[in-house]
Amino acid sequence: MSVLVVGSVALDSVETPFGTAERVLGGSAVFFSAAASIFCPVQVVGVVGDDYPWDELDFLRERGVDLSGVERTPGESFFWAGRYAYDLNSRDTLETRLGVFAEFSPRIPEDFRSPRFLFLGNIDPVLQLDVLRQVERPELVVCDTMNYWIEGSREALDRLLGRVDVLMVNDAEARQLAEHHNLLKAARRIHAMGPRIVIVKKGEHGAILFAEDWIFFAPGYPL
Repeated sequence: MSVLVVGSVALDSVETPFGTAERVLGGSAVFFSAAASIFCPVQVVGVVGDDYPWDELDFLRERGVDLSGVERTPGESFFWAGRYAYDLNSRDTLETRLGVFAEFSPRIPEDFRSPRFLFLGNIDPVLQLDVLRQVERPELVVCDTMNYWIEGSREALDRLLGRVDVLMVNDAEARQLAEHHNLLKAARRIHAMGPRIVIVKKGEHGAILFAEDWIFFAPGYPL
């Protein structure tokens, strides 16, 4: 059993009222791999620049994460800087530099093309569709997206939604995508677009999983 993740491998600088961190590991593929590797082998496809602290990913390798699908390209790695408010929910983006990620076109290695599970990180829906064309149909396809793609790449996103099993969005994005203020009704509308499960992320309050005939709520765990 293996899971393939295609997404960002980045560097983040984060400010909070309780501390700061400069140029630390970030990106959807990194966080997903750290969590998923507890349960099964993980294969990663992404891209980093030649400034990336490659050795800091050793903790993933020690967990059995296969990073051979991460390209190392001359240039600057994807970088994001943000400042969080006291509630750690609201945030301001201070800086975003796409670097080599701006030209990222996922190339799935031959031995990664038969995953049991596939997680499509938050990248352009056109690229997510391209990944689906490169792999054999997994048992489960999970997709993350955001308001930027809902606004700017809706046609590609609609095509993608017809081919995924699970969609992950936050509450504002669910309302935006479904064009309905009520989360339950918004989830039902998204079901009609293709995904049989919709996971709505609600920050400190946890997440809600909407299946077609049942709902599961996972509250946030205080840290």
